[in-house]
Amino acid sequence: MERTSNLFLSSLSAESRSRLLARCVDVDLPVHAVLYGTEHAPRHAYFITSGLASVVTSMAEGETAEVGFIGNEGMVGSLQLLGSAPLSTQCMMQLAGSGLKISFAVLQSAFDTSEEIRKRILEFVQEQTITVAQIAGCNRLHGAEKRLIRWLLMAQDRAHSDVLAFTNEYLSEMIGTRRTTVTILAGRLQVKGLLSYHRGAIRILNREGLEAIACDCYPIIKRLYANLYRGEGLLPNTDGNRLPPVVGEVAGPIAEKAS
Repeated sequence: MERTSNLFLSSLSAESRSRLLARCVDVDLPVHAVLYGTEHAPRHAYFITSGLASVVTSMAEGETAEVGFIGNEGMVGSLQLLGSAPLSTQCMMQLAGSGLKISFAVLQSAFDTSEEIRKRILEFVQEQTITVAQIAGCNRLHGAEKRLIRWLLMAQDRAHSDVLAFTNEYLSEMIGTRRTTVTILAGRLQVKGLLSYHRGAIRILNREGLEAIACDCYPIIKRLYANLYRGEGLLPNTDGNRLPPVVGEVAGPIAEKAS
């Protein structure tokens, strides 16, 4: 896969892109390769060109849940550029692929000295932050089937493939439910003709059908992903109206208190 297949790098000017590419090394990223660990300062950052990385949080009891995805739209290590606070998450490859490895110190210097690179990285961090918040709400408020459908659609968006090599055990960890529950849910979706599952691989058969029964979280996340690096905010609905405010958002101007 070409080096410029990473969407973040492709969004940069030729000068900024060349600055980063000159310091990058092409690497293979096998399944379960750890790209950064918990509470450790990274030595390298990665621009993914193919495959899929998961950002996972773990509890003291050993339970894990996925809180984010990174595919060829961005980079691994962007959040660490903002400060020295240790992260409670780790990032590992869940679908094998390839990427460009760059020294974290080199990327930090580019972030500090290039306004363009800094703005693009901050745009990606913002997209990731909003997505994580939406996933947190989804995990709290929506049932296992809705979480599974949202997760599969997000994975397909970033993997750019109808076939996702995920086991039921892995899926159960990612959406925070039992493996038997995933087996039952996948079976229901298979009976409906939406997907097929065989020997640790899921094939999406009817994406439109999955989107039709997905929770409200997926369209929000999909819109964020689709408009990354385009400088676009809240988009209109198909009927021309702006999307309604989310819970807690003030729909109108905030009135100042009288002094």
